[in-house]
Amino acid sequence: MKCPHDPFQEHRHKEPVLPCDFQGETVPMILRHADLRDACKDWQTYSSDAPFRVPIPSEEDLRRMRQLPIEVDPPEHTEYRKLVEPFFKRAKDPEVISRVESLIEEFLTKSQSMDEIEIVRDFALPIQSRALTYLLDMPESEADIWTGWGIHVFKDGEDGEQKGNVLEEYLDEQFDRAEANPGDDFFSALTKATFQGRPLNREEMMGFGNLTFAGGRDTVIHSISGIISYLAEHPEALDYLRESPKHVVTASEEFFRVITPLTHIGRTCPVETDVHGFTVKPKGRVSLCWSSANNDETVFDSPEEIRLDRKPNPHVAFGFGSHLCLGAAHARLIVRTLLQKICDRDVKIDLKSAQEHMETEAEYTRSVGYDSLVVSIQ
Repeated sequence: MKCPHDPFQEHRHKEPVLPCDFQGETVPMILRHADLRDACKDWQTYSSDAPFRVPIPSEEDLRRMRQLPIEVDPPEHTEYRKLVEPFFKRAKDPEVISRVESLIEEFLTKSQSMDEIEIVRDFALPIQSRALTYLLDMPESEADIWTGWGIHVFKDGEDGEQKGNVLEEYLDEQFDRAEANPGDDFFSALTKATFQGRPLNREEMMGFGNLTFAGGRDTVIHSISGIISYLAEHPEALDYLRESPKHVVTASEEFFRVITPLTHIGRTCPVETDVHGFTVKPKGRVSLCWSSANNDETVFDSPEEIRLDRKPNPHVAFGFGSHLCLGAAHARLIVRTLLQKICDRDVKIDLKSAQEHMETEAEYTRSVGYDSLVVSIQ
């Protein structure tokens, strides 16, 4: 993995926003690091209270419920978030950490026993799915179902609406099961949860479930594939990483900055708003461009370089402000464990073939991970 081309560099130098067409709507992309962080903190001006329209492109045709807590503003967002935070904080629990370590060891051992392995679907996807069972306190066997949904729950090479329905059916079954026989798992907790003094309704439960399985899934997978590719092209990096566990931490953050698997996310303006010289009409959208902000030269020295010792590293790959990614600790645990376990082994990673995943819009094209990455780990 070479440092991806920054398609926003020229625009960022000239103007603070880049108007870009998405589904017939002209959306200004906020490009600069400081402007983006300011917008993240100003939820009254840049609102997340926009069902289906926070992702860009929007997902009106892919799902039927508001994703929670990401598609609401404070203070409701804060209260909703508290209902599920204990599960996502499990990524810092020693028992979960130990299980993720064993999981990574298992897949590295399996990979070394094979002549070659396809990283995206046969390595990253099942690791992401099985690690998620640890967070949600679900049987590990459920990961086989989740892995079968592919890289993206809605868009993995099939009709999006059809795949969305498959997810909805699964969530309904799990909530029915949890209501009949409650346990300590994620689904049971939601059937017992209350919001503003009342039980959650089924649509709210489904909103949490939808985000849990659709959000952050492909981003973790693309992060893993990007890292494996880099280590194949730069075997000397392992020598640096082996020097200290602290190097694994700084390198992980640099990989998140460089890869930035989620290019941007949407907000809506409740009233007509001047966004750095671009007029957004009431209920019009704005893009918070994480990728551009993570390459802002006023914040990151030589951002085009991959510096595994970069510190400080105020990247925004997990967002910023109240809507900071719920799964950030989970992603960090997987990536740091992967790097450490590779360092613990005397292995060489050879790149056999690679097909980059390209995100193409009218105004930009950027590489985001891989559709296929075949390597040998020996």
